[in-house]
Amino acid sequence: MRYIMTIFWSFLIAAAVSYVLSSMGGEPFLIQNAIILTAIFSIVVFVLGDGILKEKAE
Repeated sequence: MRYIMTIFWSFLIAAAVSYVLSSMGGEPFLIQNAIILTAIFSIVVFVLGDGILKEKAE
């Protein structure tokens, strides 16, 4: 479930960032850019959450 929620929130954040940046640049909003950014955000979060920042068992 955490992977689905991570992808969902990554998509929302990526869509917002993509919309703002395309508006600032005077370009049309393309959903493909948001999907690409979603994939990048999700991969970074998965790597950080499951690998680098994983809590050590005591």
